[in-house]
Amino acid sequence: FCQAFRHRSPFTRLVIKGSPSSHYGREPILQTFIPHRSHFHSTVSCRLNRFLFDPCEVDLTDSISSSNGSPPTVTLAKDDYRTIHAAKILNLQNGDAVRAGIVGFSSEQFDNNGTLTDQAIVEWMPEGKVKKAEPLKNGNPPGSIRFRLDSLVSSPPEQSEMRVSLILALPRPIALGRMLPQIAQLGVDNLVLVGAQKVPKDYFGSHLLRQPEVLRERLIEGLCQAGDVRLPRIHLKKNLRDFLSRDLDSMFPSSDYARVIAHPQRATDKGSPPLRIRDVKFPSSITDEDGTSSPLPRRMVVAVGPEGGWVEPDELERFAGHEFQQVTLGTRTLRSDVAVVSLLSLAHDACTTDSDTSL
Repeated sequence: FCQAFRHRSPFTRLVIKGSPSSHYGREPILQTFIPHRSHFHSTVSCRLNRFLFDPCEVDLTDSISSSNGSPPTVTLAKDDYRTIHAAKILNLQNGDAVRAGIVGFSSEQFDNNGTLTDQAIVEWMPEGKVKKAEPLKNGNPPGSIRFRLDSLVSSPPEQSEMRVSLILALPRPIALGRMLPQIAQLGVDNLVLVGAQKVPKDYFGSHLLRQPEVLRERLIEGLCQAGDVRLPRIHLKKNLRDFLSRDLDSMFPSSDYARVIAHPQRATDKGSPPLRIRDVKFPSSITDEDGTSSPLPRRMVVAVGPEGGWVEPDELERFAGHEFQQVTLGTRTLRSDVAVVSLLSLAHDACTTDSDTSL
């Protein structure tokens, strides 16, 4: 009892089942709980390896009006999480240089890989009764903060290129909110959120999908950690059958992509053992007009099902009919967020060749 109580975390509480008179001899049970705000002081997690800004936050007024082409600036409010991070975690002072970037975006008509700089100059602007332009003694910001984005350069295409895409059966909204930063952090070119037989239809009406700015904020959070500026392309496809028959070949042609579907291995499965991602077969080469063949860069699209996996055999056979190779992470049934992180990590590794590592 004492050992269990001594090693409990701040996010657990001790519960003894049964009535008070029957507590003796019963085993204590540690249950997780969500601590109330008063249980600890609010802090900001260290998640910014690069300060990222949305294009709409960038002020180009000085750049346009000035004859010498002054660099663009960004001003963040006192209560912005990036401002709090700059003061409380990094303790930035006036004149400090930090890594920053402007998030890129892409669509069917336009591609923008984003811009980067390692010379974003910090300037504090005190507000109210605060006079000193520096973080307060308690770590709070003195006011708003301005970044001068010196030496902006376009993100190199080879750095922003993503060879892995994800087809994800739409998870619970709260789980999707947790997964989006992780997906952006690992990096995908396309994220396709699809329906499935085990996905309730009302998930597509969640607040997260009805508020694109919130969804974008979750993705940018992951990019801040990764230091990248390229947002994934998001696609919503409610009907899995229609997506596979109408959109799959145009988005992920089998001549360019290795198509992979992940599903738990069953202990009762007979026949050939399921593949691991390292064993996936990629399209080998492409034939040019003059008849010569050249190797293709390795690209992969991974389909991950809902919490209980894809429906057997209906959905598995439907994917197999579209040249998806079934892979597994083992016999354990994983939560979607754990499966996605594991599969994306392995997929990126499988898409990396010796010539890529030598660059």
